[in-house]
Amino acid sequence: MAAAHDSVHDPGPLRELSDLAISAGADVCGVFIAVRAKPVAATFMGKGKAEELGEMAANYHATVVIFDHAISPVQERNIERIVQCRVLDRSGLILDIFAQRATSSEGKLQVELAQLKHLSTRLVRGWTHLERQKGGIGLRGPGESQLETDRRLIGARIKTLTGRLGKVEAQRSLRRRARHRTPIPTVSLVGYTNAGKSSLFNAITGSDVRVENNLFTTLDATMRRVELPGFGPIVLSDTVGFVRQLPHTLVAAFHSTLEEVASATCLLLVSDVSDPDHLELGCHVQQVLDEIGAKGIPVIHVNNKIDLTGDTVKTIQYNGQQRVDKIWLSAETGAGVEFVQQALAALLSQEHRYYLINLKPQAGALRSKLFTRCEVINEEVDESGAITMKVKMQPAVRGWLESQRQYDGLWDQIADAETDAAIEGMTDGMTIK
Repeated sequence: MAAAHDSVHDPGPLRELSDLAISAGADVCGVFIAVRAKPVAATFMGKGKAEELGEMAANYHATVVIFDHAISPVQERNIERIVQCRVLDRSGLILDIFAQRATSSEGKLQVELAQLKHLSTRLVRGWTHLERQKGGIGLRGPGESQLETDRRLIGARIKTLTGRLGKVEAQRSLRRRARHRTPIPTVSLVGYTNAGKSSLFNAITGSDVRVENNLFTTLDATMRRVELPGFGPIVLSDTVGFVRQLPHTLVAAFHSTLEEVASATCLLLVSDVSDPDHLELGCHVQQVLDEIGAKGIPVIHVNNKIDLTGDTVKTIQYNGQQRVDKIWLSAETGAGVEFVQQALAALLSQEHRYYLINLKPQAGALRSKLFTRCEVINEEVDESGAITMKVKMQPAVRGWLESQRQYDGLWDQIADAETDAAIEGMTDGMTIK
């Protein structure tokens, strides 16, 4: 396989391309670098470089050439004529890996949808004979070329898959709303692919999620309930890893899966500190988080694989606002994993406040909403039917409560406190000023 220069041990993004190719099951025999101010419309690279690439592919007896960029179907076809072997771009390679890794029915649907959208623009490249209309005695069709028929069939299949994924997304949304009705925060593990998210997930939950030293081992979100010492139950979610230049078709197909990240209470951003480019990779992850609507969610940075760097276990690092910022650990050896639990308990505890709230007798609907959106510690009903509730809620829920105009005049906040112990001393006779 030719990927990009004459050394397989290439730095930076080209090393990542080699890792992606190996994850797809290929043997990387060489890489090739061509530098231009802007791509050539016909062959992406210059004619001389394309011929040089063809010679290199012939010398290595390569069966496929992979480009570290998105190339058009026309460019693919023209380059194939020169190098005399199959040509793939970065998106096609990642789609192939996802197709190999998908195990759940939803994951298979998502990958097939992304593949068909990618293939629909490349039928001319793969099936040039289908451009001709059928002819001859007994072979005359309805005037539609085979290529047009294939495009129509692919379009119909895409429509079918989109509908099925819509139903799956609706079911996932219902399950997500059901989880949100219980006062249990959700924490999602995110990060670059092969950063050790699944290993950390297993170390925290005691599960046996599949772990391999490979890119995109995890495609389907896995969730487990965990008891955090000093806090209580949380739901921990292991999600698909990110990668530089993740194809937009995959982002769209995995929209419902990525929504689990966007709706999380907190994110654990896992980085492989043994990778010299881990800071740059972290920036790529942050860009993807911004794209899927996860901007603004509290993040704890977990620097994993310190066993490979010879570093010692470090304690929790806080930022200037005294919020948990970074943790150093090794998910493989278990060293420092307890810091994650401590950090999560500290962060999630900061996200809650305790309130005493008075409800009018006719505020039954609001009472029901409070039970679904926050944790009700206690409630008392007086002789008039008014209800005093002691609740624990996040600032976002408090903001929601204040924004609900249909409940104006039906509730009063009596008092608030930082901790449950502080609110114990508050009297029912206090009124809000």
